Amino acid sequence: MAVLLPYQQAWVSDTSPVRVCEKSRRVGLSWGEAAQSALEASRQSGQDTWYVGYNKDMAEEFILDCAFWATHFQAAAEQMEEIVVEDEKRDILAFRIRFASGARITALSSRPSNLRGKQGRVIIDEAAFHTDLGELIKAAMALLIWGGSVSIISTHNGVDNPFNELVTDVREGRKPYSLHRITFDEAVAQGLCRRVFESTKRVWTEAAEAGWCESIRAFYRPSDAEELDCVPASSGGAYLSSALIESRMSDECKVLRLTCPAGFEQRPDDERESFVQDWLDEYAAPLIAKLPRTARSSFGHDFGRNGDLSVYAPLLELQGLARTCPFTIEMRNVPFRQQEQVVFWVTDRLPRFNFGALDARGNGQYLAEVAMQRYGASSIAQVMLSNPWYLENMPRFKAALEDGTLQSIPRDADTKADLRALVVDNGIPKLAQGSRGESTIGGQRHGDAAIALALAWFATNQGGGPIAYTDVPRRTPRAHESDFMRAPTDDDLPRTGSRGDW
Repeated sequence: MAVLLPYQQAWVSDTSPVRVCEKSRRVGLSWGEAAQSALEASRQSGQDTWYVGYNKDMAEEFILDCAFWATHFQAAAEQMEEIVVEDEKRDILAFRIRFASGARITALSSRPSNLRGKQGRVIIDEAAFHTDLGELIKAAMALLIWGGSVSIISTHNGVDNPFNELVTDVREGRKPYSLHRITFDEAVAQGLCRRVFESTKRVWTEAAEAGWCESIRAFYRPSDAEELDCVPASSGGAYLSSALIESRMSDECKVLRLTCPAGFEQRPDDERESFVQDWLDEYAAPLIAKLPRTARSSFGHDFGRNGDLSVYAPLLELQGLARTCPFTIEMRNVPFRQQEQVVFWVTDRLPRFNFGALDARGNGQYLAEVAMQRYGASSIAQVMLSNPWYLENMPRFKAALEDGTLQSIPRDADTKADLRALVVDNGIPKLAQGSRGESTIGGQRHGDAAIALALAWFATNQGGGPIAYTDVPRRTPRAHESDFMRAPTDDDLPRTGSRGDW
């Protein structure tokens, strides 16, 4: 059996200079951090570790955990000592272990000045409960200059708390730190209850685990969402404000709507194809012709067949790196093959096509797969929308709207309603369950444009490799050949592809 549980292993193996973890109560992350600290201090070239808790009991418990691990690793360490230092008429209580390597593990009080002049690793535990977290982090960051590291660990303490603001900044990409999230349910799934029962000499069964989990939740109710599920208190409601959405809307960005009549899927193939091609030629072609050919393009596609819409949203990356959405295409009651026709026709004509992300849930899996086959796996993501995907990507999408990196989206009431349908559900920004509404022009909507735009933002930040090429002419036709004076066709147009096509 592994000594550390999987989420503890993931934490201690993360070598990022700055690590942040939002976590449930009592999942043993500090215990895992103590193991890492003891190993680091026991190495000949090991660094000092400075642990900062917000009270004396935390400091003493951490040092005792480090002493346990030092014994477990058979690392040479002196007895724990208690140190009292006089500073500005205040006693600073510290606990310390010295190792034969010369490195120390020291638990300090939470005054920022205690970290001045120090070198090594800093651990700020239960960061949300420190009185001056901002100044404490500022002092800790100075240790990075000489190769140190900073670990910031905490349970949440309110949505407006500086720790939650830090987590939000990391999740939105404003801070280049590593971020971990450990909920109570995830910890139990990875063996927490079994480990507790093992250490307390209890017999584990599924029924016993279920009862234990319920007893823990009952203890923390009504605050169990914050204490156990990493959901800061008072979070909820619409994720994007009307003011933010409207600030990015532009009349130059259009919404094209393709609606097929009832029974359209039963018509012959050539009739369906001709109907959609006429629509593309009339509405999409003029907009595509105006796109700047030097801009790099990506797209997102949210799939719907019956009831919900399919929405195709391209993004252009402009010279200043801002992105703009020149148009969206909303498809209602459009058969699978004709959705494929629309997506391929438009994508083939986007300038310098780079990457596409398609909703691959349910029936959308077909279109996502054939798009990957056409453009290559290096240029298409088949996205299974899930809570982890929302948690990682929706904050970045929101940040792009806030800072203007996503510069413009269509000025459209239905698009706005779709974006407003995003909510914070148990700490995760996503579409609310059952959040279907009516379009202003009739028909059902389910946040379709919001998902398409979020997928497009995800796509525009992915890799891929646009390669422009022009077909080599087969040969020059002779004067007597019937097609000598033929008009140019789509086959004569320059095309774009990706490395996946080679």
